[in-house]
Amino acid sequence: MKNSRLLAFAQLLRLPNVFSAFADILMATSAVGILGHHFGIVLHLLLASGCLYLFGMVLNDLCDLRSDEKTQSFRPLPSKRVSRRSAIILAVGLAALGLVSVAILPHRDWELTGVAGALFLAIVLYDSVLKQYWVGPIAMGACRFLNVLLGSLAFAPDSPIPWHLAGVVGLYIVGVTWFARTEEGTSRKWHLFGAATVMAVSVVLAATVPMHLPAGQSPIYFPYLLVLFGFVVGYPVLAAIRNPTPKTVQASVKRSIFGLILLDAILATAFVGWPGLLIILLLLPAIGLGKWVYST
Repeated sequence: MKNSRLLAFAQLLRLPNVFSAFADILMATSAVGILGHHFGIVLHLLLASGCLYLFGMVLNDLCDLRSDEKTQSFRPLPSKRVSRRSAIILAVGLAALGLVSVAILPHRDWELTGVAGALFLAIVLYDSVLKQYWVGPIAMGACRFLNVLLGSLAFAPDSPIPWHLAGVVGLYIVGVTWFARTEEGTSRKWHLFGAATVMAVSVVLAATVPMHLPAGQSPIYFPYLLVLFGFVVGYPVLAAIRNPTPKTVQASVKRSIFGLILLDAILATAFVGWPGLLIILLLLPAIGLGKWVYST
């Protein structure tokens, strides 16, 4: 990241976070049995998910440009390290590539195109309007909910599994987004506690995923992995609740965002066993890039 222009674009895109979107797709395709069997389809879904996620990051900063000029002048757009025109071109290109990568797939009925279109619309609504209001965290959770459905619904349209998995991930992100709403200022303990409770409920919901599988199919270590996840993500969250400074809250938000990759990997093990844990490898580029590029 020595090239300052490349660094500016990486910051605009919040590049480390895109690996969590990839993790959603790999988990979802594992659950419905197409990962490893339809490699081309999975690549298209990864491209679509990644492009739409990055589109959302750029659109977010375009929508926030005026306020960032006053309070976050170091960001790529207000600092003029990336021009507004370049950001608009990048956003349009990412959105188009994401939607086209789904549209050219031989898909079943309306599911893939419909979910991709709904995800695009949800991102636009969140960035342009909804994030300013109390419904913002729910809208962000809906984006993740749809991202999981993008990788699963068309391939198991009559199964409750895609909806259950999407609910787990969506609810978790509702909690993370709520937790992060005041990360740049002074956060209230009750606010953080409420958000943490939502995240905890998502983990409880995750524990019920094996009920959709035949008895004994889910690995015996699945619930223990969820307990481990609770400790990995919960420790910095509790630290932030005890001492809600911007530094502790931002650290817990970063851990929670990257923690989604771990949660996706654990959910995948319910369906494919230990190979699902390979999704954790996405943490390597995410953490590596995170040394130079902020995530929140």
